[in-house]
Amino acid sequence: MLELYQFEMSHYCEKVRLILDYKGLAYRKIEVTPGIGQLELYKMSGQRLVPILKDETEIVADSTAIATYLDRKYPEFPILPEDNQQRALCLLMEAWADDSIGLNSRTALLGAFSQDQSLRKAALPAAVPDFFKNLVGAVPGELLNILGIGVGLGPDTVKEAQASLAQNLEILSTLLQDKPYLIGEQPTLADFAVAGITMYIKFPDSPHVDIPDQLKGKGVAGLADNPAYEPFFQWRDRIYEQYRKPLAVDPATETVPTPVEIQ
Repeated sequence: MLELYQFEMSHYCEKVRLILDYKGLAYRKIEVTPGIGQLELYKMSGQRLVPILKDETEIVADSTAIATYLDRKYPEFPILPEDNQQRALCLLMEAWADDSIGLNSRTALLGAFSQDQSLRKAALPAAVPDFFKNLVGAVPGELLNILGIGVGLGPDTVKEAQASLAQNLEILSTLLQDKPYLIGEQPTLADFAVAGITMYIKFPDSPHVDIPDQLKGKGVAGLADNPAYEPFFQWRDRIYEQYRKPLAVDPATETVPTPVEIQ
């Protein structure tokens, strides 16, 4: 069985999970957590980033490399168009989603955490004691802004990220107007990249994703709740409904004590 070394809350891992489900491939999720297991993951893949796919003796790192590997190794339900121009456009859109939406949405979400204590608390794992959740929620947003400036995530950086994401959502809403998919009449890598990578802008309100219920349907204020972008999120909901498998308890799921660094 395929093994996906992942971080459940990673939008890059979510892109890979969408592709695996669309192709109908059975896989086991192995949650990567901080700890001394870093050396084990490094020994296996040569680096510490997730997602990493293990297919028997084959090890593939990076969500784009995983996507192209899966399409080559398991060609049923292809995600890359046969037409050369459409294929080039698909790969271009996937790279745009990874680099522009992926990086800016992470910045914007961190900014949203600094402003919304309920969002900060909801993002913590269920196993975290309520006392610690309340402590995290009680940290003043002003203090988090100051700390953010120290690591290059001050209010101006967050504002720029939000502006870029607003433009991206406008582009996507226009491209998807009266169209079922971004390219052609069948879903492609571009669709699954955009659907998965936008998770941080607005978390899917869906039974298909393993995130805290308090996070579902929430996200970056001004983007997640903007009526102008609702058609895009309705399109994304349809992608999830049609192609993402519902969650199921998997007794084979393992936890590896390995530190996470989102791609």
